[in-house]
This record gives sequence, structure tokens and C-alpha cells, in this order.
Amino acid sequence: MQLTVNGELRRLDPSATTLDQVIQQLGHHPRLVVVEYNGLILTPERWEAQQVKDGDNLEIVTIVGGGS
Repeated sequence: MQLTVNGELRRLDPSATTLDQVIQQLGHHPRLVVVEYNGLILTPERWEAQQVKDGDNLEIVTIVGGGS
């Protein structure tokens, strides 16, 4: 399966059919990212039900802690 992730074309294992599986396959910790799927920001509760298909577009933002 081929997806665009943060503007970069990525080829993923086609066994990942849901958004939560894709997030895991990409190596992201689900509690530390915000995901935009084809222009819609989806909460983690929706990832398991969201089917992903060839050609979809993901924007993944990693949450980074810090500060003083």
C-alpha cells in the first residue's frame, strides 16, 4: 500500500488496513501524535475503525514535551 505521510510517499505493508495499524507500523507511539487523515483530524478513539486505503494522505505531528 502506498500512502503520503507528511508530504512523503511511503510504501507500507498492505496488512495494515486501519489507521491505528498504520501508526504502529510507522513506529509512532499512539499517545504522542496527532493525526490528520485526508484533511480531517481524527481522535485516537477513531483510529481502530478508520480504514486506510492506497493513496490516502496522512499528516502526523509528534507531541514533544519540554519547557522551563
